[in-house]
Amino acid sequence: MLPASSHTGRHRRPASRAALGTALLVGLVGLAVPAAPAAAAPATAASAPAAATAGTLAASSQPTLREGSRGAAVTTLQTRLTALHYDVGGVDGIFGPSTHHAVVAFQKVNGLVRDGIVGPRTWAALDRPVVPKPKYTHPGYSVEANLTRQVLYLAKNGVVVRILDASSGKASTPTPTGNWTVQRRIDGWRQSDLGLLWRPNYFYRGYAVHGATSVPTYPASHGCVRVPVPAMNRLWATIRIGTPVHVYR
Repeated sequence: MLPASSHTGRHRRPASRAALGTALLVGLVGLAVPAAPAAAAPATAASAPAAATAGTLAASSQPTLREGSRGAAVTTLQTRLTALHYDVGGVDGIFGPSTHHAVVAFQKVNGLVRDGIVGPRTWAALDRPVVPKPKYTHPGYSVEANLTRQVLYLAKNGVVVRILDASSGKASTPTPTGNWTVQRRIDGWRQSDLGLLWRPNYFYRGYAVHGATSVPTYPASHGCVRVPVPAMNRLWATIRIGTPVHVYR
């Protein structure tokens, strides 16, 4: 039996070696084929679609929110808006007027429909928001009214630290553009030729940044820059006489 086994092995060894060589070659080729494209693909190109998918999934998994909504999703919304410096007034899980105006301000800045409703498009924009920058840099605080976007920026040392919903002068009574400072202030209601003003901060003649009970999504004032009354209450202690005010389109 031993000679027969040895003889058979001697006759089959070349075929076995050929088969083994072919298997190794196929295996190496199989390993080499996918390796080249993977190495050639840049890391940024691979990560971009993944990030986009994650953002889309996050948006689609969130409920539609509006004024009157409550719960964990509202808390998530308020936390995100606060991190982006929108004036929600506090994180409490209640979609009240301040959160509504913060959403509208966010929609204005991001070119969305200004309806105050947080649906898929607003959720998606919250994943990849426009981050506004002030046009002017001052040591300390300054105020900028962007009439095109209908928002008010509170900036500090050249960085936007708060974004407020605003409504400027309508076409028949436009808000003057220019660079000024706060000249005088009134701590309370003021009845003027331009309307009823809450805590007005006058920057040019009778024009002021002030609180109002009505702040629509479009220019509607008699020339002043309106912000919601609660927002002015939160802003009041920060700005003062001499604070730079820039109004532009």
